[in-house]
Amino acid sequence: MTETGSSVPRRQLGRLLRQAREEAGINLEAAATALEWSRAKMYRLEAGQTSLRTHDVNLMCQLYGTSTELTEVLVSLARESKSRGWWHAYGEVIPAWFELYVGLEAAACHVRHYEPNLIPGLLQTPEYMSAVFKTKPGRTPQEVPQKVALRLERQKLLTRRSPAAPQLEAIVDESVLHRPISDVDAWRAQLAYLVNAAQARNIMVRVLPRSVGPHRASVAGAFVMLDFPAKGTRPAEPSTVYSESLTGSIYLDRPNEVETYSSAWRTLWDLAMDERASEDLVGALIKETYDD
Repeated sequence: MTETGSSVPRRQLGRLLRQAREEAGINLEAAATALEWSRAKMYRLEAGQTSLRTHDVNLMCQLYGTSTELTEVLVSLARESKSRGWWHAYGEVIPAWFELYVGLEAAACHVRHYEPNLIPGLLQTPEYMSAVFKTKPGRTPQEVPQKVALRLERQKLLTRRSPAAPQLEAIVDESVLHRPISDVDAWRAQLAYLVNAAQARNIMVRVLPRSVGPHRASVAGAFVMLDFPAKGTRPAEPSTVYSESLTGSIYLDRPNEVETYSSAWRTLWDLAMDERASEDLVGALIKETYDD
């Protein structure tokens, strides 16, 4: 049977099951023996190459001693992995507290982020994050610092040593730089952080000028492209495109979908100012905030 949907939930399920097994101190062969499966089957399941029945997931969770909460997530992922739709609004089937994207981002070796409306999440300051999170209706004061803490934790991947930090390429629309938060000092600090972060070897930031007219990605909105490393003899996971909406998130990893977004990315990268010009523009805006 041909897989027509995204392989993201299956891959994430395999990654989490492998992590649960390792945390339980059980090697692959011992787990296969206990479950009465072949070693090859265990390898395929943990590599996200095949779907799992919810019954089998429950058996694995019992063997590994996973928490009730994590078991709930894994079972939900198993159900979603059988979906044949071309898009996945994961928020409908997976608990709200579980961030599926975070696991993918942490496993990536290359992250490309186009952002026409906000400073990219991995390059935000805590004050800017708070301003963004407060825009969602019904969010309690207690939830905002929790969301900020999660995003700050995510940012640590840019400076990690093992595995090597991913390469981040970000394209920010110039209009974002003229859309400040209310706290002038915090906004100035955000602009400065954007410049300082881009000094790292693994981070490249380009600004798409306001003078650029309609382009290939005009109708796409913000999107992130994730590329994954090969591990030993195991092939790299398929590159994945991630995009958020007000009601869910879309994950695309079919070759034609990824190539369409890759082509749009190349167009945007060429239209954007180079890194030095982008840095000069942000620096000039910082100076303007002092003059004001």
